[in-house]
Formats: sequence, structure tokens, C-alpha cells
Amino acid sequence: MMVACALFLLGACDALAASREQSATDSGATLRHDSAKRVVVRKHVLKRRAAPHPKIVTRRHKVRVAAASRRTSRHLPVKAARLPETQRVAREGGMSMDPIALRSGSALVVDEQSNQVLLSKNADDVRPIASLTKLMTAAVILDAHLPMDQIIEITDDDIDTLKWSSSRLRPGMKLSREELLKLALMSSENRAAHALARTYPGGMDAFMQAMNRKAVELGMTHTHYLDPTGLSPQNESTAHDLAILVKAVYAYPLIREFSTHPKSTVDVGNRELKYRNTDHLIFNSGWDILLQKTGYINEAGHCLVLNTVVQGRKVIVVLLDAWGKYSHFGDAERIRSWIERSGRTVLTRTESSSVDADSPARLVHSSVSE
Repeated sequence: MMVACALFLLGACDALAASREQSATDSGATLRHDSAKRVVVRKHVLKRRAAPHPKIVTRRHKVRVAAASRRTSRHLPVKAARLPETQRVAREGGMSMDPIALRSGSALVVDEQSNQVLLSKNADDVRPIASLTKLMTAAVILDAHLPMDQIIEITDDDIDTLKWSSSRLRPGMKLSREELLKLALMSSENRAAHALARTYPGGMDAFMQAMNRKAVELGMTHTHYLDPTGLSPQNESTAHDLAILVKAVYAYPLIREFSTHPKSTVDVGNRELKYRNTDHLIFNSGWDILLQKTGYINEAGHCLVLNTVVQGRKVIVVLLDAWGKYSHFGDAERIRSWIERSGRTVLTRTESSSVDADSPARLVHSSVSE
């Protein structure tokens, strides 16, 4: 009897132990299963969180996109839209050809000797011309044959009250007419240009009439001047008209000399003022520039005209509405490189080889032998 009881108790203990072991095993499996589920869920969440957002792009890609956007925007009439409709003139039948993707809104390149148009881009669009105005200012002053050694005093009337541009020429300073002309052409000094016009026989009104009259005489039919400095955005012209002006004023030795003078010092009594040329290309030994003028106001963008020698060929370059501090200089470099490397390709006019005020610059490609 005692043996039977012992055997019964031993079996019960074994069964209890087995039951506990099975329970622990099931519990562990359940925990592992739940943990595995949690891990899987966590991994899934992390994987989704780590996936790149479709708007995130690399810096290099953003630069390419931005550059592409700028290139596209240059071909859209954004800048032209700022001007009144009556000022956005494009002659019927005109054609623009820009083989080198210039940054300037308008451009024209002409062979100075033959008047052959080598490149044209919106050359008949009317735009503000900023200090390119001073080429006509200089021409009118020289046409009057006034004494160049005459002393002229800067006055309060010469202070710019339109743009409030800065100047180192203070009221009371005295300079000769020749020095004022040099500063106006070389350094685009606004008070110098204004003082020249103010002391013209008949005063400012007579001077402005003379500027507009000369523009008509030269055939610059889409050009109008309102002030002698170019600070007024109502001083307007086209690349085509300005090419005519550049060719005309090349006949003035002082304009050629002063516009290409690298730097100068003027004595204003109690001190000397040092000036530099506003055209950076003047200091580049790779250029042979015979005449130049720069210009800038916000409405006109950066402007540049050149009479220069490229590959032994004298060419006139007109660049208007370049919206970048050095874009007009960069465009000039691109034009020079393009002329130098494209000896087999010439752009010719379909109707006439001359630049005149009445015919649009219609161009075609033609291949010729070297």
C-alpha cells in the first residue's frame, strides 16, 4: 500500500513537471513570436521612413536644374515684359540668330568695314541704354568745337536727383572740359557728363535737341535721348541703332582715346582723384579694343559696345540688357571665341550686306572655304 502511494505521488510529480515545461515552452514561443512580429513591424516602419522623399535631390542635381531654369528663362520675354508695349519694337521680317547662347537680351556683331552682320539677337528691340548715352554726349560736345581747355565748375545742378548715383566730383571742384570728357567716357562719370551738357551753348535744352537731331541725321530711327548721362530709363535705342552710332563716333580721335584710356588722375585743387576704366576688357591683354563704352542702370541691365579687332578683322559689338554683373563681359568673350573658331561659317544678309536703319537684319548660314 505504501509502495503504491509512493508510485502515485512520483507520477503526479513527473506529470506536473512535464506540464510546467510544456507551459514554459509555449510561453517562450509566444514571446518569441510576438517579438518577431514587433521586430518585423519596426523594420517595416524604418524601411518606409528611410525611403528617399521624391522632392529630395542631390545638390549637383539642384545646380543643374537651376542652371537649366536660367537658360530657359533667358529665352522667355521676362525682361521685355517690364517695358511698355510701345517700347517693345520688333520690325516685321526680322530674324534673331544666337548661335552661342548669349546672356544679353539684345546683341549685334557687325563687320566694321563691310557692314556685314555676323550675329544678331533681338537687334531691333527698343531698350534703355544707360551710359551708352555718353557716346552721343561726347560727339555733340566735339561737334560744337568748344575750347577743350576751358575750366568748368561742378555745381549742385550736376547732382543726380533721379537715381542718386554717387560721384567723387563735389560741387565747387573745377576741371577742364577735356578732363570732364575723359572722365565721362573712361569712367562713366555722370556729373562730368551733366556739366558738359549744362555748359553747352544754349544750355541743357539746346544740348538735348542737338543729341536727338544728330541721332536722326545718323539714321538712328528708334533712338531717343532725354538726358545726357543715361541715368534716365527713357534714353532708349536698339542694338542696330547703336552699331550705327559706334561706327560714326569712331571718326572722333578723342572718343577713341578717352574711351580706351585705362586709368587717369585729375587734379581738383586740394587733392588728386584717381579713376579707372569701367570696361574690364581694357585690362585684358588678349583684346585689341579701339573704342568702347559700358552702361548700367536697373532698367537697362548691363550694356557694352565695342569697336575691336578679332582675327585681324574690325568688328562692332553691341550688347544690351545683360542681367549679371559680368555677363556682358562674358558675352564679349564668347563672341570673340566664336569668331576665332568659326572661320568656315559666315553669317550673311539675304538682302543687303550693309547695316542701315530701314532694313531688318535677316541672316542665313552659308559655308565657305578658308
